[in-house]
Amino acid sequence: MTRPLETAHREPARIDAVLVVVPARNEESRLPRCLAALGEAVAVVREEFGADAPAISVLVVLDRCTDGSADVVAEWPWALTMESDAGSVGTARRLGVDRLLAGAAPAHTWVATTDADSAVPRRWLAVQLALAEAGTELMLGTVLPDADLPAGERARWHDEHSLVDGHPHVHGANLGVRADRYLAAGGFSDVDSDEDVLLVGELRRLGVHECRTALIPVITSGRLDGRAPGGFGGYLADQVAANR
Repeated sequence: MTRPLETAHREPARIDAVLVVVPARNEESRLPRCLAALGEAVAVVREEFGADAPAISVLVVLDRCTDGSADVVAEWPWALTMESDAGSVGTARRLGVDRLLAGAAPAHTWVATTDADSAVPRRWLAVQLALAEAGTELMLGTVLPDADLPAGERARWHDEHSLVDGHPHVHGANLGVRADRYLAAGGFSDVDSDEDVLLVGELRRLGVHECRTALIPVITSGRLDGRAPGGFGGYLADQVAANR
């Protein structure tokens, strides 16, 4: 049995803008799933919040892409793109947030991040928005590996991971933060992996109010050769090797 969501006991914060940043490197085969899911999540916010729905921007950061990723994103006219030569997921996330934050009011802006090889659930943004407006400053969600991870290994993964409210996990594929707190923490670092863990560490040092929820799990690639060294793919590969 999971325990209830952590609830904020702070002054509610009106959110006028939601910024979604998606780093991508050579993900033309997985981007359609990612963008379709994000499009649905945006539509749900507009349905549920109506005239009170915030402006929502989705930006795909094409980080050293040499495939057709840019052409794929072009098929989704509501999705913005920018190119990066950094070759670093941390830098790609940071550049994307910087781009979208230009001209925004940080105290009334929510930043959500996911990955190009992932698919968010329908209410991914709606739940984050409700939490943010209740005073949550940092949302940490869970992830589930898809069928790229063999069935036996996937079953073992579920047995070894407790995906409940209050979970201990940090995933850049399922993270949200209020923009003013993001900026106060220094933003994402220019690193090849663990940029999410480093950011959360700084946010916790600031004493932000966080919610660790299992309500909105993100489906992510179960491949063992991920794009980021030390990322989720590398973690899965290590787990598989350890169980052989």
